[in-house]
Formats: sequence, structure tokens, C-alpha cells
Amino acid sequence: MEGKQPLSGSTREQQQAAAGSGGTEETPRLPAGVGDAPAADSEPEAGLSLAAAAGDALCRPLGPTPSQSRFQVDLVAEGSGRAAADEPQKPGGQGGAAGKGSEEAKGRFRVNFVDPSAGDESPAEPGGGLEGGGVSFQNGGDTVLSEGSLHSGGGGGSGGHHHYDTHTNTYYLRTFGHNTMDAVPRIDHYRHTAAELGEKLIRPSLAELHDELDKEPFEDGYANGEEGTPPGEADATYTADIKGIVKFGWIKGVLVRCMLNIWGVMLFIRLSWIVGQAGIALSVLVIAMATVVTTITGMSTSAIATNGFVRGGGAYYLISRSLGPEFGGAIGLIFAFANAVAVAMYVVGFAETVVELLQENDALMLDEMNDIRIIGAITVLILLGISVAGMEWEAKAQITLLVILLLAIGDFIIGTFIPLDSKKVKGFFGYKAEILTENFGPDFRDDETFFSVFAIFFPAATGILAGANISGDLADPQSAIPKGTLLAIVITTLVYIGMAISVGSCVVRDATGNINSTIITELTNCTTAACKFNFDFSSCQKTQCPYGLLNDFQVMSMVSGFAPLISAGIFSATLSSALASLVSAPKIFQALCKDNIYPGLLMFAKGYGKNNEPLRGYILTFLIALGFILIAELNVIAPIISNFFLASYALINFSVFHASLAKSPGWRPAFKYYNMWVSLVGAILCCIVMFVINWWAALLTYVIVLGLYIYVTYKKPDVNWGSSTQALTYLSALQHSVRLTGVEDHVKNFRPQCLVMTGAPNSRPALVHLVHAFTKNVGLMICGHIHMGPRRQAIKELSTDLARYQRWLIKNKMKAFYAPVHAEDLRDGGQYLMQAAGLGRLRPNTLVVGFKKDWKQADMRDVETYINLFHDAFDIQYGVVVIRLKEGLDISHLQGQEELLSSQEKSPSSKDVVVNVDYSKKTETDTSKVFSPPSSEKTPGLHKDSKGPRSPLNLADQRLLDASSQFQKKQGKNTIDVWWLFDDGGLTLLIPYLLTTKKKWKDCKIRVFIGGKINRIDHDRRAMATLLSKFRIDFSDIMVLGDINTKPKKENIAAFEEMVEPFRLHEDDKEQDIADKMKEDEPWRITDNELELYKTKSYRQIRLNELLKEHSSTANVIVMSLPVARKGAVSSALYMAWLEVLSKDLPPILLVRGNHQSVLTFYS
Repeated sequence: MEGKQPLSGSTREQQQAAAGSGGTEETPRLPAGVGDAPAADSEPEAGLSLAAAAGDALCRPLGPTPSQSRFQVDLVAEGSGRAAADEPQKPGGQGGAAGKGSEEAKGRFRVNFVDPSAGDESPAEPGGGLEGGGVSFQNGGDTVLSEGSLHSGGGGGSGGHHHYDTHTNTYYLRTFGHNTMDAVPRIDHYRHTAAELGEKLIRPSLAELHDELDKEPFEDGYANGEEGTPPGEADATYTADIKGIVKFGWIKGVLVRCMLNIWGVMLFIRLSWIVGQAGIALSVLVIAMATVVTTITGMSTSAIATNGFVRGGGAYYLISRSLGPEFGGAIGLIFAFANAVAVAMYVVGFAETVVELLQENDALMLDEMNDIRIIGAITVLILLGISVAGMEWEAKAQITLLVILLLAIGDFIIGTFIPLDSKKVKGFFGYKAEILTENFGPDFRDDETFFSVFAIFFPAATGILAGANISGDLADPQSAIPKGTLLAIVITTLVYIGMAISVGSCVVRDATGNINSTIITELTNCTTAACKFNFDFSSCQKTQCPYGLLNDFQVMSMVSGFAPLISAGIFSATLSSALASLVSAPKIFQALCKDNIYPGLLMFAKGYGKNNEPLRGYILTFLIALGFILIAELNVIAPIISNFFLASYALINFSVFHASLAKSPGWRPAFKYYNMWVSLVGAILCCIVMFVINWWAALLTYVIVLGLYIYVTYKKPDVNWGSSTQALTYLSALQHSVRLTGVEDHVKNFRPQCLVMTGAPNSRPALVHLVHAFTKNVGLMICGHIHMGPRRQAIKELSTDLARYQRWLIKNKMKAFYAPVHAEDLRDGGQYLMQAAGLGRLRPNTLVVGFKKDWKQADMRDVETYINLFHDAFDIQYGVVVIRLKEGLDISHLQGQEELLSSQEKSPSSKDVVVNVDYSKKTETDTSKVFSPPSSEKTPGLHKDSKGPRSPLNLADQRLLDASSQFQKKQGKNTIDVWWLFDDGGLTLLIPYLLTTKKKWKDCKIRVFIGGKINRIDHDRRAMATLLSKFRIDFSDIMVLGDINTKPKKENIAAFEEMVEPFRLHEDDKEQDIADKMKEDEPWRITDNELELYKTKSYRQIRLNELLKEHSSTANVIVMSLPVARKGAVSSALYMAWLEVLSKDLPPILLVRGNHQSVLTFYS
């Protein structure tokens, strides 16, 4: 394999030469599985430090596996080493003072760093030597400064890299006097496999450090099954990819975008009207309230963005990685749609301004509405061109628009200081205390209120995520998003407040614009500010005037020094917001599609070019925007869009609260200025503002989010992002489990908590489904699987099986846990599980096993182990349930293992896999054992065959397959027969009752059979009916069997004796010594004395089987008291014979024995 090739230049001879020059004995190359092997005769103090794996200057380690990573170490003397290291090193390890200074080094060594200029140079040729004093050996780690820092160099023979002498670039590491595979901490060990900033490097696994040296711990040399790229290829591919990618800093990427988006068209067209309606004081309050919401959201965004590496996808990425795919998928879709429609909103705002200018100059093309459509369509087409040209062009356009916008703001500020007489008739007088006083309070007109004015202003504040939305295009999103977003909020808020106070201090609310309103003679009873400046605008109280704060949306243009610049500012504000939304929508949509939460949208995940541009998303956004521009009914759409944005803000705030509440150790934001309760208040405020803006739009938003949430929850996308929902679920489960331990058990709350010995759960589906039928949503169910055989192999299987079979249980909607364990034999494994399975009160109290159908042919030692499990269970106060189907339970040798194969790894081709069975091959272990692991390794002759025909099943196997699925079907109107012969505390009665509470079993009636005396049948029936009614358990019939102790038929007795014959000891026919020795060696054998002693009990089992066939041969399932064998008195073979004869040739039967503590009560 290429991945196993050592780095060029690391030959054995070079290592020996390098080691020799370091003043130590020759150190042979360590094999891949070596742990800590001390170097021969090395000085204890002078450990060999670890220099770095070869990598370029862009954080790209060359090798992903320990076998590829080589360390180079330079010995450095405290005093002289620094100067010596500056000299060029000579090939072949001849390099000067480094070797001589080894005795003075006192265990300190230098790690050399690659110079950026040497990043593209080729690695050393195979013939080239290592540096002087360097020792190369296998190790998976080197030292790095940070994500963007230089990696340690993998040197060449002739100055392939430069040394650094600065304090920051020289690291001294102390090792432990010997070479070691153990890796030092480094960033590349913690990367994702698909990391953008470098290849994942795999640290040596525990097995590589810990296992014996005789075998390779991993056949392929990769830990965790991950594959790597050969060093050369990795280097080449990454270097090629990195060139040409455009990444933005915090100013260009976040600050500029957020400022442009927040200022928007509101600044020039609506702010003056808001001041007119609400007055200066309430206008500042409106702005402050909006700022509170956006600031809290900005801090929450900063907290999430600094809690780990942020990829593309903006708000969607932040929410989905925090709250999980359900909320993320819902918000991602509506947020992308909101941005797409926002493009149309902003473009129509631009087009309306242009059409107004055309109207003033009588230059309309068709009519007002169609002109808006034409100009809007052309504009959005141009914006699409800028976006598709690439992020760099888009960023340049944004900077240009910001400059224009800032000039327009400056133009307005300058204009306020030069009040011209011509503007006074329009209500502009310059800064006057009288106007400030008059405009300080509110003057709501036309049914406007404080909240309606707030609803109009708030959408201006919704641009705070413009920077976060292009998180994938930021050089360092963790730093850029908090700085840029929060600074943008501060700057824009100050400008809004400043301009609101400014315009409110300069312009009156109403003005006629008529020169005739000038007052020549001074009035004495002036009440308005305009009157004090000799202007009479009193006519405006009767008829609406065209000028003033309340009437003229173009007040800013009128006040400004140069009016066209304000128009340019309006164009700039609308176009920049449109451009930001046009870029945001496809980026968010692409991230959503990449995660494949909505499978139908996968085609939009594809990116093009160096920056992975979502061209398909751009086209889709363009079409949506164009559609809404042509509809031109934006007054209806606008509140919905604002609510979509607010829903996103609410969830971002809620994400921070949720993550903090879950107390996950992974929640460690670098941004510390957040508070979980403030974030919760922010989320609630966002929800309130949604209703303030528009109540029906808020309800519609909730319905859409809820609908998408339910859809994604139902589809269950197979992703695991470590969301706070998982963390909170864990915390809640932990807290409740601990709380439960403090509660004493009570008979009313008894639940059958079953440890089911299934082996691999999918090998005995009937067993799993039947137990699940009475434990689902009632009690605990643990599927126990005992792995035997070589420990090393079994331990390796445990972890893979755990994930595989738990997934199988979830896929089959089983509310159960899978618990594998390794043991020397089945009895030990069973004891381990019974003692250790479960947690606190969530601990099994009932052992469920399948009947050992092949016991007569099996090794009797296995039968002894099987029966001993029952004894062990009774010893630790477990109830025992034995389940028998006449066809058998184990289907591991049959076809139909596709489920297993497809659940192992979700490969696209796994659905086509067919498993063929070759019966000629012998199994490694007997797979029909109840507990043996019937995994694919132990199944006879399993062949994966994607094309070959399925092997035909014989009749017995076909029946077995049909029987294995019988409990998955609805059971129909039949009976569950309960043979409650012995009082075990009530478990024999509780299980059938629980079955009838389930949907598939609800039509079944319970019939109860009890033993009694012939002369007291009616009395016994009435007594049992009274007991059942007190227990509130419905039954259809009670039958009292008075003939249980009747002697069974002769042929059945003969059949029983014939069955036990091979297992008898026949001690009367043997000498005493031989008989005793035989009994000691084979304790399962039945003695003549034992057979005679338990003759009555044997006959009872035979007779019960006759009665069962007579009365219950048509029942859906039979639940019967399990006979108990006294430990040490009844041999395993005899007990097994009782169970065999009792349960043979019957419908599915459960032999149940509780632990003789009450599980039913009639007290309230």
C-alpha cells in the first residue's frame, strides 16, 4: 500500500547514521506496533525530542498515519546550540556542533519550523541524508503554534528549510530517555476528516501502544478504519486547492456587510417619518429596543460562532450544529427563502426610487407598475452577474456602495448646518431648540401607534447576520463574526440615533412649501415652532400638507447639501442589501443541501470553482427574486420575511440558552460576554416582536417552522452533530436516573425489566419481538450478547457489534438496549450481565432465554451451563422466562441477513446484497446456541453475492423464517392461555395482561387455567375469579383442571424414558467407584435414584403436555408456570427433559417463574 510507504529519506541507514551522530548507540527502526521501547544505552536525562512530520506552510501534514509520520530531532546545547544550529547542516549527519553538544543539552532539543518560502520545495531525495544530530523514528505528532501556524519541517539534505532563532519559533521538549511512538499534542489529531485547513492526522491508537508486539494491531495500519492519502499526493492536492481561494477578514467580510444591510433604505426614506410620528424621545426608544434585540442576538451569534470551527451556511449552520437537524433544517429553508425574497424587496425599493425620478422628469417608459418590473428585472440580472463573477467582485461592489452611503450620510449632516431660506417654507430651519422641544414628544396620526411605528422600523435592524451568512468565505470566522457584527450594531445604532435627533431638531412636522405662508407681522400668540420663525403652517391642521417630517419621505434629500447624493445613498443602500441577500441565500441553501436533510434538494449542493460557488443556488435565488419582483405585491410579503428573520434570531438565542442549560463539556465559547438567561430573554423578545410586526405573519411562520420540524423529525436524517438537544437529553436522563435511585420500589410500580439472552438481536427476531411486545413503553429491555473465543478478537468485535446491533434495534423500532460482553464461557457471561447490566433502578429483574432446542445433540457441558444460568438467576432474585417456538428461534444460518449487512455500513450498494448459505461448511461454533454470537464471521458459509440467485430454502427453514416474524403481525381474535399453576408473585399473570394492552394483541382474550381438586372445582373457579377481579385483570374464562395428577398415557411415558435413556448413569449396573467417578466427571447424568425420586414430577410434566395439547393447541401464545428444579438435587439432563416434554409440539409457549415476590396488588 502506498499509505504505508515511509517518507523519502528515512531509510534504516540514515536513521542509524543520525542516531550515531547524536552520541547514542545505533537505534534500530521500530516496527509499527511498538509502544515505548527504550533506546539502547541512551542517557536518562537526554531524551530525544520529537521534531515534526513534513508539512507545508499551510497547515498540511503530509501523512495521516503514524507509520507515515517521522520525527526529526536536533540536539541543542543550552549555550552553544543556538549558534551551531544556524550553520547550514551537512548531508549524511555530519553536521557539526549539534552532535558535540549532546552532553550539555540536558534533555533539551529543538523543533525546527518550516519557512513559508520553502513551502513548495520538494522533499528530500531518497539518497539525501538527514540533518546532523537528528534522530528519525515513527511518531504521530509534532508541535504547532495555532491553526494558522507553521508546521514542523520534514527536512531535506541540503538546506530544504531554514532554522529560526526567535523565542517564539524555538520549542524545547523534554522526553523520557527513549524513543516513543506516543504522539505529542497537535492540532491535526483533532481535525475532521474533511477539514478545509489541513489533513487529519491520526495519533497512534491505544492498541498500537498497548498490544503485544507479535502482531500488527491493525491489518491496514490505520486506526479507526480511516484511510489516508500518501504524503506526496496529499501535499500536491492541498497546495493546488488552496491557491485562488478568496477569504475575507472581519472588516470586508462582516463589518461592511452588516453596516450596509442594517442601514438600508430606512435611513433615508422612513427615519424622518418615524421621528414625526413618535417624536425624538420615542424614536430613540424604538431604535434602542430594536438594538437590544439585535445586540442580544449578536452576542448569541458570537457565542455559537466561537464554539468551534465554523463552516459555510451562516445562521443555518449555527442553529443546526447547536439545536440539531430538526430546527436547523426548518430554519435553513425559510431563512434561505427569506433572503431570496428580500432580494426582491430591496430591488423593488430601488426601482421605485428610480421610477419616482423618471416621473419627475416625465420619462416613464410604460406606466409606473410596469416600469418598476422592468427596472427591477434588469437590476437583479446585473446583481446576479456580480455575484456569479465571484466573491471578490461582490466584495469590491460592497465597498464601493459603502463609500457612496457614507458620503450620503456626510452630505445630510453637512446639510443640517446650512439652512437656506428656500428650504424654510418646506419646514427646514436648521438646529433650533424650539423645534427640538416641539418634536420631542409623540404626535401619532393616521391610526399609528408606538408598536406600529416600531414594526415599521424593526426590519431595518435585521441585517446583523449578513456577515455570518458567508461564514464559509471568512478567513477566521471565529474572530470575524463577533468583532464585525457587534461593532456594526454599535456604529449603525449611533448613526440612526444621531440622524433621528438631528432631523428632529431641524425640521418641523408640517410645512406647506408655499412662500405665501411667511408671516410679515410678528404674532404674539405663537404656539408652534414655525410660527416663532415667522411661518404660518396652521392650514396643515385642516388639510394635509406635502412637506414636513410627517408628510414628505424625501426630507433627507431636502435637508442635504447636495440632493442627488442622497438619491445615490438610497440606491447604494438598496443595492447593497439586495446584493448581500443574493449572496447569502444560495450559500445557506447550499450548506442545507450538502447536509442532505431534504433529499430532493441534493442537486443544489454542488459548488463550482475555487470558492465552491453555488451557481445553481444563485440561479434559483434569481428566479425566486424575479418572480416576486414581477408579482410586485411586496407589502403582503414584507411582514412574513421580517418574521422569518426574527424566527432565526429567536432560535439563535434559544440555541445559546439550550447549550448552556445542557452543561455539555463541549460548550466552551471563546466569546465570554453572553448569558444564558439574557439569551432566553432575547429569544422571547424576538417572538414578541414577531406578533408586534404582524400577528398573522407570526402565526404563519410558527406553522411553517413547526411543519418543517415535524417533517425532518419524521425523516430522521442520519447525522450526528453533537447538538445541545443530545446533551440535554443525556443530562435529563442522568438526573432522572439519579432521582429514581432515591425512590424505594413499590409493588404498584413493578415493571418486568428483562435481560434477554438474544445473542445478535437480528438472529432471534421472534424472541426480541415477543419480549418487546410486553416491555415496550412499560419496562426495560436489554439484549445480552456473550462473545466467547479468543479475547483479542472478541474485544475487537464488541465495539463494532455495539454500534451495529443498536442501530438494528433502532431501525426496527425496538425500545431496547444492546449489551455485549466477553467471557470465557456462557455461564460467566450470563453472571456478568445479570450482575452488571443496567443502571440504578433501571436494572433487569427478569432473565429471558430461548429454549435450547438442540440440547439432545449438543455437548452436555453446554446444557449444564444453560441450566446453571437458571440457578444463577434464581440465586440473585431474578425471575426466569423460557420462550419456545416449535420451529425454533435462531435464524442466523438463513437468508434474509440483508438487514444485518445493510446496517453494518450504510453503503449505497448494500440493499442489493444477497446472502447464500453453504451447508457443507462447518461452523466455528454452534450458532444455534442461545447465546453464541451469530455474527457473519460465525455463520456457515455466508457469501455476499450481489448478482447470484438466492439459494432455495427447505421446508423446515421456510417455516422457521415465517415463525420468526409471527409476533410482528396483528394477532387477531384469539386467546392467550395462562396456566397459572403455581403462585410465583404474579409475573405469570402480569406478562399476558401487558401483552393485551398492546395494539397488536388487544383483540386477544385471556383464558386462565389453574390446578384444583375434582370435588372443589366450582369453589376454586370462584376464588380465582374474585382474585382476578380484585387485580382488575379482564379474562374470558377460567378452567380448573382436576385431573393434573392423573397418570399420563403409556406411550408418552415410554417416549420420555426413551428420551432420557442416553443421559442416565445406570449406577446400579456399575461398580461403586466407577459410578462415583463418572458422576463427578459428568454431573449432568441422571441417577437411578433421582429418576425414581422425581418420578411423580416427571409424570406431571408429561400429563401437563397432554392437557396443553387438549385445551390450548389453538392459542396464540401459552404462558405457563416454569417448573423449578432444586439446585444440586435435580440433574441438568432431567430438568431439560422436563422442559422438553412439557413444551413440545405446542404453539409459542412462555415458561414463566417470578422471584416469588408480589408483582400484583389489589390495594390502591
